[in-house]
Amino acid sequence: MTATNEQIAELFEEMGALLEMKGDTIFKIRAYQRAARTIEQLSSPLAQAVENGENLTKIPGVGKAISEKIAEFIKTGQVAAHQKLLNELPSGVLELKEIPGIGPKTAMAISQELGITTVAGVAEAAEDGRLATLPRMGKRAAENVLRHIKAVDSMGDRTPIGQALSVAEEVIAALRAKCPEIESMFPAGSLRRWEETIGDIDLIGTAPDPEAVGDALVSLPMVKDVLVHGPKKTSVVVDSGMQIDLRIGEPGAFGAMLQYFTGSQQHNIRLRDFANRKGLSLNEYGITDTETGEVEKFADEESFYARLGLPLIPPELRTGLYELDAGLEDRVPTLVEESDLKGDLHLHSEWSDGNDPIELMIEAAAVQGYEYMALTDHSAGLGVANGLSNERLVSQIELLHTMQQKYDITILCGSEVDIRANGELDFPDEILAQLDVVVASVHSAMGQDRATMTARMIKAMEHPSVTIIGHLTTRLLGQRQSVEFDLEAVLQAARDTGTALEINASPERLDLKDTHAYRARELGVPLVINTDSHHHTHLDKRRFGVAVARRAWCRPEDVLNTLSREKFLEFIRTPKPHRLSVFDKRRGGTVPA
Repeated sequence: MTATNEQIAELFEEMGALLEMKGDTIFKIRAYQRAARTIEQLSSPLAQAVENGENLTKIPGVGKAISEKIAEFIKTGQVAAHQKLLNELPSGVLELKEIPGIGPKTAMAISQELGITTVAGVAEAAEDGRLATLPRMGKRAAENVLRHIKAVDSMGDRTPIGQALSVAEEVIAALRAKCPEIESMFPAGSLRRWEETIGDIDLIGTAPDPEAVGDALVSLPMVKDVLVHGPKKTSVVVDSGMQIDLRIGEPGAFGAMLQYFTGSQQHNIRLRDFANRKGLSLNEYGITDTETGEVEKFADEESFYARLGLPLIPPELRTGLYELDAGLEDRVPTLVEESDLKGDLHLHSEWSDGNDPIELMIEAAAVQGYEYMALTDHSAGLGVANGLSNERLVSQIELLHTMQQKYDITILCGSEVDIRANGELDFPDEILAQLDVVVASVHSAMGQDRATMTARMIKAMEHPSVTIIGHLTTRLLGQRQSVEFDLEAVLQAARDTGTALEINASPERLDLKDTHAYRARELGVPLVINTDSHHHTHLDKRRFGVAVARRAWCRPEDVLNTLSREKFLEFIRTPKPHRLSVFDKRRGGTVPA
């Protein structure tokens, strides 16, 4: 199998980690890390470049030694230097390094001093106190490690939506390439409802030759196991380990089929009970009159719901909680869409830990059709992110003012500023006052108790320069649980201080989560959908944030960055908390019913 750029990048990332465990020089470690980051972003395959005899050292970050290792990996499937490093270190140590809160050196200490080589062993050591005895650990750090391990375990066999959607889109594209006659093809189930984690991937479609589509699915190179292959349903397992269930239906009855397999189960149960009271029964083929036995078919979901006297209920709302009552009372909102967004207020450049120059990030925002954007490189407190010093931030502000002359899009000067453990911010007030947008975020001391963390967040919100609190809970899906705090108190403080809360669209975060965003909307807290982009291609991940907002029943007027440029500038230029009058006026009152 031809080595991919992703596999090569992973190899060098691992070599850098192995060298760090050995205590090698920082220059050598960073060389591999830089090479990994560069290769990950390349648009053309290195395997083809090697085959064509191209000089790889022309690629930034790829020197002669790394170039030779790339060629070796592509030709042989392994690198001798990598194998040597693996042989020199204890088995299992790389697995330990993947636990959030455990770096390469701590992983080595766990292996050498505690004799532990498994994640389960680390969990046990965290519980019985042994882990806390290691250098750079302590009781609180050990407790956090245990919390992270439990977070991963709690996900079970479910996959974060970012990974699952990528698999689904790859499969759909491959099927369409093999079967151009496919008329329609949609993800269904939890993926179509945009839940944050996905079990199996359901694909629903129509085609003149259903069996040909099933045959195409089982023949895809990514398929490693065929579970079912019949005329109505085909189920396979792909390389990522995800199961894909494919069903091809009749075009005339597709609406009922799509609705049925979209779910959720609880939504369908409530819908079925509602239909039964009207003398109707529902299934994937249509709606049956229980008295006459007549079956009605529906080509689309809108006509299916209309037959029941309901408006089309968006998939994101089909939870079985409030949506049926809202439909009966004509209260289903017009939900926010990607096209409603007028700007992105959380973007990073290579000045801190981003991958691209400022110009490329500005141009990427302009391509999205945005009217405004904010560059928000990290403050210095987050050392690993190459945060900006006071002097560098002032220089960046001056540069952005100069660059504005070249662009129609409004460039806002910003920063993602660390909220320190005591609630203070990472820049002095006189510098913060020069910024248009301040995204204040927690990046450290995440093990603080509930009361301390709550007070810390509220103190940051009370600062007159803080515009937005970024990724409020700090969670990483399947990797790190949220910090502990009083959600209701923090949401109320956001409302009282006129501080916006971010829906971070990075699919690894989705923070705020849907239920938190729902409550924030109820309280009238301004919400902002940001991508937290570190690369110019990441801005299109806004769809994940929009999906969270839709699951929270957000209308365009509930989201701050759907404001026009003029209104948004009016908002940020109005002193806190009076700026809420700008936000509330657009929503038609303080807090909607």
